[in-house]
Amino acid sequence: MHKLVVLYPPPPDPEAFKSYYTSTHLPLAAKLPGLRAYRYAFDVGSPAGDSPYFCIFEADYDSAEAMGESMGSEQGQIVAADVPNYAPPGVVMIHYEVAEGA
Repeated sequence: MHKLVVLYPPPPDPEAFKSYYTSTHLPLAAKLPGLRAYRYAFDVGSPAGDSPYFCIFEADYDSAEAMGESMGSEQGQIVAADVPNYAPPGVVMIHYEVAEGA
């Protein structure tokens, strides 16, 4: 499995972010081709104190290639173009192949 993680810094208006994210952005993301599953959370915490992130999104794909094709698709471009509508400071995106523990 390959995972894409999107980290969102605290927005100026958290309630507006939550509303737009759940009603507009997530339905767009749910249509990404090859997407196996996704999860998200608001009010992200840190054991060390304040977190630099407000929201996290995780997407599961079969492979890095499947993720790349999804992100490069027409729907992937629509999803990417929507981000500035609710997260003008931008996002941090990381991806990796998931390894199983013992």
